[in-house]
Amino acid sequence: MNKSQTTDNTDVPDAHSGYRSPLETRNASIEMRGVFSARRKFGYWRRIWLALAEAQRELGLPIESAQIDGLRAALDDIDFEAAEKHEARLRHDVMAHVHTFGDRVPEAAGIIHLGATSQDVVCNADILIQRDALTIIAGKIARVIDRFGGFATRYRDLATLGFTHYQPAQPTTVGKRATLWLQDLAISLHEVERLRDGLRLRGMRGATGTQASFLGLFDRDPAKVDELERLVATRLEWPPDRTWRVSGQTYPRLADAQLLNGLAVVAAAIHKCCNDLRLLANLKEVEEPFETDQIGSSAMAYKRNPMRCERATGLSRFVMNLVGNGLDTAATQWFERTLDDSSNRRLSIPEAFLALDGALDIMENVAGGLIVNDRVVKAHLAAELPFMATEDLMLEAARRGGDRQALHEVIRTASMEAARRIKSEGAENDLLDRLKATPEFAEIPIDDLMDPARFIGRAPEQVDTFVAEEVEPIRARYAENLDSKADLRV
Repeated sequence: MNKSQTTDNTDVPDAHSGYRSPLETRNASIEMRGVFSARRKFGYWRRIWLALAEAQRELGLPIESAQIDGLRAALDDIDFEAAEKHEARLRHDVMAHVHTFGDRVPEAAGIIHLGATSQDVVCNADILIQRDALTIIAGKIARVIDRFGGFATRYRDLATLGFTHYQPAQPTTVGKRATLWLQDLAISLHEVERLRDGLRLRGMRGATGTQASFLGLFDRDPAKVDELERLVATRLEWPPDRTWRVSGQTYPRLADAQLLNGLAVVAAAIHKCCNDLRLLANLKEVEEPFETDQIGSSAMAYKRNPMRCERATGLSRFVMNLVGNGLDTAATQWFERTLDDSSNRRLSIPEAFLALDGALDIMENVAGGLIVNDRVVKAHLAAELPFMATEDLMLEAARRGGDRQALHEVIRTASMEAARRIKSEGAENDLLDRLKATPEFAEIPIDDLMDPARFIGRAPEQVDTFVAEEVEPIRARYAENLDSKADLRV
């Protein structure tokens, strides 16, 4: 056995010999991976330490300007190897980075993390990261809405079979069906915006959230402790009034549950849309993009599978199933805090964002390149339309003097026989020919009454209204995001 084949888990010779998450290698964008990178997280930790030191100096603690300048100059100069060595020795990630920062700025080592507990740093940094991630998600939802909005407008009046119970139903239009996807996505965007705009910092609260350590630092002056909260938030470019009024050692873990639930709402919208597209692909009516050299199946070379929508549903399902982690974690915290939250949320929150990010990139790609086989759409509608038109035909014949009950029986008898031949013989629908051959309908202009436009109601106008009143405001709000294009790696 050579070195690359070793089963010794302590010896990983290269990047291909150990596990890497598919979220990193296949799905999530560079932008979202950057948000949840070690550099972003520890960079925020250092900015919180700097903000805390600056605020403490402003409030009269003996901190020199040179110490502040040193911290500011070293914000992004992170020695990750040194931090790993410190953590291996200390078994504490925050203190490892306190020491690493202090090693880089020895003149300020004594004032880093002054009066703070780990969660004064970790919780606040997590919220800053969540804000960044939610902003990306909102922009990507807006791009998907923009693409589907164009699709809906393009096919606003293309009549197609509606389905209830996945059985042929009253016709709608291809564009009107797309507005149902759009509406779900608009609901999702609203939820993401609500979450982002409602985020609260934990603030500077100390070990169990009582601010006792900071009260001690400022000679028991509560006004200075309150001002410390305000100054730190301001330096982090955060509204000072958007901090939790009280906290234990962490911010309320119910907030994480709300976050994961909100992301799951987006995932559900994606899942529903992709399921519809997968069903339409089976009907050969609407298909996702398919590149010239793309392979649908390694064995069945003719296959053109809806693989992107299938990937998106899989990722969405993963996100939806993470909701329970947030609820369980919130429910099982003991008093001011237990540490079992940490190991779980280090997985569930980043992975929810990374998976959803990947699903949205797929959706943008699909929405921007959907293929409509309009002849197939029309053929399927034509095959079923005679059954759906029977009420109109009956009413027209009655209006011309026919007996409504007698007409109903003629239609019933002819419909049953036509349906029998379709099912048992594989014959085409000959219902209209059967009706034309009856005296009751001989004089009725049946062909003139079979225009699909007669059966789609106000679907085209509904598309126009929805795009104008719902899509366009979103396009306006996210104008700077709309020109970006998702880059699918697989």
